[in-house]
Amino acid sequence: MAGSLAREGLTNTGERGGGPLIMTEDAHLLDDLLRLCAAAGAMPEVHHGLPETKGAWERAPIVLVGDDAAARCRGAARRRGVMLVGRDQDDPGVWRRAVEIGAEYVLCLPDAENWIIDQIANAAEGVGNPALTIGVLGGRGGSGASTLACALAVTAAKSGRRTMLVDGDPLGGGIDVLLGGENVEGMRWPDFARSTGRMGGGALEESLPALHGLRVLSWGRNDEVAIPPQAMRAVLAAARRLGGVVVVDLPRRVDEGVAEALAQLDAGLLVVPGELRAVAAARRVASVAGMVLSDLRIVARGPYAPGLDERWVARTLGLPLVGDLPSEPGLAAALNSGEPPGADPRGALARFCNAFWEQADMRRAPHGPASIGTGTS
Repeated sequence: MAGSLAREGLTNTGERGGGPLIMTEDAHLLDDLLRLCAAAGAMPEVHHGLPETKGAWERAPIVLVGDDAAARCRGAARRRGVMLVGRDQDDPGVWRRAVEIGAEYVLCLPDAENWIIDQIANAAEGVGNPALTIGVLGGRGGSGASTLACALAVTAAKSGRRTMLVDGDPLGGGIDVLLGGENVEGMRWPDFARSTGRMGGGALEESLPALHGLRVLSWGRNDEVAIPPQAMRAVLAAARRLGGVVVVDLPRRVDEGVAEALAQLDAGLLVVPGELRAVAAARRVASVAGMVLSDLRIVARGPYAPGLDERWVARTLGLPLVGDLPSEPGLAAALNSGEPPGADPRGALARFCNAFWEQADMRRAPHGPASIGTGTS
């Protein structure tokens, strides 16, 4: 049970960072709270009552007050992020004690354990603006979606953005290969396949291969070909909490794991070659993806069949146009030499991606992207 004494949840109480302040003399309650802190990856500061250290009460990102210690916390300065934690949800006096210490929440264990872990982890990680999360899908096979996803991630990292590239296509051969990092040490999707609960963003980032200034979550070389939706949810939620940019390379088929990824995107880019059959195939992909993703945009790719151009492609599919994906002579040779897509700052692909990120930065609203693109609809 988690009873709220405030109209809103704890938004950004973690901006101060660090571990929570715990106050209790109940040994069993303390054991439980220490266990929850360990699950959230946070190191708490423990006291029996109000800490004598000046500023400790005010500095802590959140304060967990055991019901046994409430009386000893009377008179403390009012602040956000104070939680009264106990075990007896039927105790009528608990609300009075919560009001006396200015608690925002009354929490009962074990019911509120998962919620407390989330709040502790948010505080430890210093939750701010979530990452701008962009998904890339191909309108048909071989459309160049993975190449664009890599180029977007590489250019974002080169511009100083905190960047993570997530390979959501288990049949794509591994996006780490495109980056020349298939042998770089680090965790891959099979290591996260059974993840279901809260995952620390920092721990995720540190566990992944580092390539070209970004972190990459790709596939291993075993036979696993699906991402459970719970694992996709946990990984992307952790990645988004880090801020910066997350780019997700997605398959054309939509299973439960892909649907979970689509639900966490700010926008999706559908790469469509300028051919009638490709546009027909892309219509099917757009129809399925659009059931989950509300902001899907077109990146058209030449060469175009006679009478077609990028505007025709977008107009036929009824979706906004980001722009025309330029061809880049020498890209295949660069890939063979270990240079990833978008690495050449003078190349057409890098210029396209940089223009996309500049537009995304300018048009992004405080709580998400209001409009993203490099072209017009």
